[in-house]
Amino acid sequence: MTKITMIDYGASNIRSAQKAFEHIGADVHLTDDPDVVRRADKLVLPGVGAFGSGMAGLRRHNLPEAIQETVQRGVPFLGICVGMQLMFTEGHEMGVHQGLDLLAGKVIRFPEKLSMVNGKRLTVNEPQSPISNLQSLKIPHMGWNELEPAWENPLLAGVQTGDYAYFVHSYYCDPEDATAVLAWTDYGFPFASVVAKDNIYGLQFHPEKSQSVGLTILQNFLEKL
Repeated sequence: MTKITMIDYGASNIRSAQKAFEHIGADVHLTDDPDVVRRADKLVLPGVGAFGSGMAGLRRHNLPEAIQETVQRGVPFLGICVGMQLMFTEGHEMGVHQGLDLLAGKVIRFPEKLSMVNGKRLTVNEPQSPISNLQSLKIPHMGWNELEPAWENPLLAGVQTGDYAYFVHSYYCDPEDATAVLAWTDYGFPFASVVAKDNIYGLQFHPEKSQSVGLTILQNFLEKL
């Protein structure tokens, strides 16, 4: 069995993430010990909640430096939901908070006024459409939405454009390097739903709630990276 070290810093979704990996055959070791993190073969950071409180939880256990050292060693690292957001330089939720800075960029809130026309996002070049065609988008972005892979990577092997994943979030990641975006999702505008750079990977959605698509991605992380 492939061993996964999953960082336990008080995130409320850690048990569901653990069960999803165990369902596909992983041996999951939960830990809040920096020394155990440094010895990891594959490292997963789940997360639900706010950016600032997530970073506070990591700091409480002296985990940021251990995570950074492990990633620099080349260990495959996967951030899930808020865990993906914590990978970035800073988060703008209830103030500005320093992140792990594994990827350059910011985590910012969706605009309050988002709309789509007939299921497609509005652009400035499109003619005005009848009001009846307008669909107001609520924040948080919650429910099923499509993935659009941007380039080939083993993490998304078997995932096609138009496959659905399950999202719950009010903030999105804005990477400085657009080539780090492995898949886009549209919610009034395209945002980064999957990121990848070297041995660093992130999923904005909940793979444990995304049925076969989510399990396929976790299996790819387990077996192909």
